[in-house]
Amino acid sequence: MSYRFIRDIKAQPLPVLLIWVSLIGAVTYAAVSGRLSLGLVALLTFALTLAPTFLVKRVGIQLPAGFTVGIVVFIYATIFLGEAVNFYERYWWWDMLLHGGSAMGFGMIGFLFAFTLFEGDRYAAPAWALGFIGFTFAVTIGAVWEIFEFAMDRNFGLNMQKSGLQDTMWDLIIDVIGGAIGGLMGFLYLKGQPVGGFTKVLAEFVVKNRHFYRKHPFRSRRRKG
Repeated sequence: MSYRFIRDIKAQPLPVLLIWVSLIGAVTYAAVSGRLSLGLVALLTFALTLAPTFLVKRVGIQLPAGFTVGIVVFIYATIFLGEAVNFYERYWWWDMLLHGGSAMGFGMIGFLFAFTLFEGDRYAAPAWALGFIGFTFAVTIGAVWEIFEFAMDRNFGLNMQKSGLQDTMWDLIIDVIGGAIGGLMGFLYLKGQPVGGFTKVLAEFVVKNRHFYRKHPFRSRRRKG
């Protein structure tokens, strides 16, 4: 078990390893300087960043390196940099950046989920429809998050919504834009039009999890290549 754990650690992409090192360093610094809150936030962030590596495998999903890096960076930027290092207050655009990035990611995840329902059959539904499902998934997640923020502010006296309606509406607008980009990436993937690493990571996910995509023409694609 310990050998497998070490092997999984070594197999992680360099950005993930660097983030883990920085979090361990933050915990060490917090212990020496007596900054309990910093140490707790760093520990929480570290624990959450382990999820993409170890928990996802338990449900039979293999994540491409790009997905793993994206999830870990998002958790790190949201919790540790945002809260412990106070990036939300230092940089006005930090929250917008995270909302846009997460919406784009959820758009791609929503597309993959819809593609899974058809077991990878490219012709079971129009490409635009699968992309649109990804878009609506991202917007739904964004709306649910805004409801969560409202509930926390209302019931526990927090200030997650900051400026209230203005903050909520801008978050939803950014969620719509990010979700549209994520859904578009799914559409372009099905159309065979690569866009940097975005469509590539979708293709890698399908290949790594081909047991979910039994109707996908893997062999025919190889012959064409």
